[in-house]
Amino acid sequence: MTRTQQQIRTAFADAAVTGWLHACDIDSGAEVGLHPDRPVVTASVHKLCLLVALHQRAAQGDFDLTEQIEVPPTGRTFGLTGLGAMLDPVRMSLRDAAYLMMSVSDNIAADLLLERVGLDAVNRTTAQLGLSHTLAIHTFRQLLDTLKKDAGPNGPRALNDPHTLTRLTALDPARTNRSTPRDMTRLLAHIWRDEAGTPDHGAAIRRLLGLQVWPHRLASGFPFDDVHVAGKTGSLPTLRNEVGVVEYPDGGRYAVAVFTRAANTAATLPAADAVIGTAARIAVDALRAAGTGRRAGA
Repeated sequence: MTRTQQQIRTAFADAAVTGWLHACDIDSGAEVGLHPDRPVVTASVHKLCLLVALHQRAAQGDFDLTEQIEVPPTGRTFGLTGLGAMLDPVRMSLRDAAYLMMSVSDNIAADLLLERVGLDAVNRTTAQLGLSHTLAIHTFRQLLDTLKKDAGPNGPRALNDPHTLTRLTALDPARTNRSTPRDMTRLLAHIWRDEAGTPDHGAAIRRLLGLQVWPHRLASGFPFDDVHVAGKTGSLPTLRNEVGVVEYPDGGRYAVAVFTRAANTAATLPAADAVIGTAARIAVDALRAAGTGRRAGA
């Protein structure tokens, strides 16, 4: 184990989580990893795969991203943000639904887009991009339904029971939407190099990733005005994930994917959130130290 890997492993241990990480220099291909090929539950991180598939189908002329959709107040997928917090009928474009899906991880917006795109198209997109360990099995409504079913009659309270967690389909990468840290950084590198679609669509995807509102995970490791962080989080009971790209003013671009699982079932664990940024910073600093003409720190 390298010194960098040991530092990352220690950071995870100090935060009382198990972690899996991959980081790469988008331009040179240099990489750092800790169990980077281990299958992991993506949770809402999989919305990035949906976003890429949406833009690929739009580029093919299957639909116009300015197309308007109607969202009635009834029958919505559960969610605490975006459309899930709204009480009245909503009319919006597909691209604005994509904004809600990425910026506040809106489950309703994601499932509306999945109705247009289709799970099969999402899986074709990831396969074509070489993400051989990435697969979407459930819509986000279906994923949440497995939580309700597996939790049993005690409902959300049962999710605080470690024994209940062992039977949750949503926490088993063999039975739910999944990927690996390396697959996710490969996807991000494709997006930043305009290899996942046309340059216009690539720019639109990067813009949405830059509008995510959560600063407490990946971005917490890079608290500098001149360093830009764009990413997508994913959360389920005991799981806290984020994938994203860190861009430095000297041109350095680094794709990072961090997936964690905590033994503690509490919904609020600041150290478990923050270690995503800490581990990412360790990895990126190592890549910058190894790169020519780039400084090791900010």
